Amino acid sequence: MTRTQRRTRVIALTLGLGLALSACGGTTQDSVEEDQDTGADQTEDAGADDADDGGQAARDGEFAEDLAITMLPKSVNNPYFETSSEGAEAVVTELGGTYEYTGPSDASASSQVSYINTLSQQGVDAILLSANDPNALCSSLDQASAGGAAIITFDSDVDPSCRDLFVSQVDGDEVGKALIEMAAEQADGEGQIAVLSATANAANQNAWIAVMEDELENNPDYADLELVATVYGDDEDEKSFAETQGLLQAHPDLKVIVAPTTVGILAAARYVQGSDYDVAVTGLGTPNDMREYVNDGTVTEFALWDPGALGELAAYTGAAFASGIISGEGDTFTAGDLGEYTVGPEGVIILGPPTRFNADNIDDFNF
Repeated sequence: MTRTQRRTRVIALTLGLGLALSACGGTTQDSVEEDQDTGADQTEDAGADDADDGGQAARDGEFAEDLAITMLPKSVNNPYFETSSEGAEAVVTELGGTYEYTGPSDASASSQVSYINTLSQQGVDAILLSANDPNALCSSLDQASAGGAAIITFDSDVDPSCRDLFVSQVDGDEVGKALIEMAAEQADGEGQIAVLSATANAANQNAWIAVMEDELENNPDYADLELVATVYGDDEDEKSFAETQGLLQAHPDLKVIVAPTTVGILAAARYVQGSDYDVAVTGLGTPNDMREYVNDGTVTEFALWDPGALGELAAYTGAAFASGIISGEGDTFTAGDLGEYTVGPEGVIILGPPTRFNADNIDDFNF
């Protein structure tokens, strides 16, 4: 049974229960039959009107009004997600809906569960979720879905059976290949490299690292590179800073630290800037965070997509799904100035390729 079918079944069961309860009142058989006939006619007429209005709006590609959409990031107080939230809020406001940004201060799956449960009880139309774990959230997400919420993951996915659609910032293979390519360039093609990741269960981080490992094993261009360690800063600044220190103490010959997380790369760059270690730092970061470190030579090059645009696309996707404009693979919709997008296999929508930032172009960006 699909997620849409589950929602339909819940609605049908609710209507059936309502009819059963009304039949238990103290009425005569004639009055029951009359009420049922009248109610059926009214329901049929109202349903026809609603279906016609909503269906026509969906066919015309129009978003429903007054949608309640909430973004639930891995953790709040994270500049990356704050930028995504700004993009999403602008879209929801433009569409005439109500928007909320909420989430835990720590990047853990258990912390996100309570927020999902609360949103389920509030009856929001769409949840925009960056997941801290691909499986641990599924039970809560299923409950929210059964209650009518569109489950749209972005940035970091869950098992596809636990959500409706996933808005991916880029093709995962492209990210992993970009990361290892930048590491190789900054290591001059040889030596030890290490990864400073977010959480051990972050699906997006692990997918990118897996691509890096595959490239190291099978691509002859990287035969002289050695991945000596992968550590986790849990997307916390102080822990990422400490993990960077630990890496360099354990591997003094390290050539490159690759941090596929905006919190991690910033902490690593700050540690290296104030140390005597000659090690390159690269990965995924925002231009505004990394500008200082690029300008002083601590960081040569890093990459990312526009997190504001990612938030915009997630919001448009949630609104389109909740409005009935899209439901699965092959469906298309227009995401404002971002253009037209098509739902791909397994319900994945891809924002676009990553951008590399360096001294030549970093001042062209402001996010």
